[in-house]
Amino acid sequence: MNNNYLIPANTKRGQLIFGLFYPIDLIIFLVGLGVTFLLVTILPMEITWVAILAISPGIVCSLLVAPVAYYHNVRQLLIEIYQYFTKRNRYVWKGWCYLDESESKSK
Repeated sequence: MNNNYLIPANTKRGQLIFGLFYPIDLIIFLVGLGVTFLLVTILPMEITWVAILAISPGIVCSLLVAPVAYYHNVRQLLIEIYQYFTKRNRYVWKGWCYLDESESKSK
């Protein structure tokens, strides 16, 4: 078949900004860098804990949009973990050996 595929393997990446980011990812990243820039210009950087506090928004936002294996990024992984613990899906099995209580009582 000469490997003639209808859809290329990287179609999802082609829709992303720089092939990696959704628009919300860049917004989160830029807001974190902006807050970090403001804190660095406003706060005194001579004190270690103040310097760490000033650069922490940029570090946190950078880590949130960092790529992770099997997920888009850390933010998406955290959303999946939160949904796993908060939204429990109940799957009802209706296969070939399913016994419905209402059907068995009517017979």
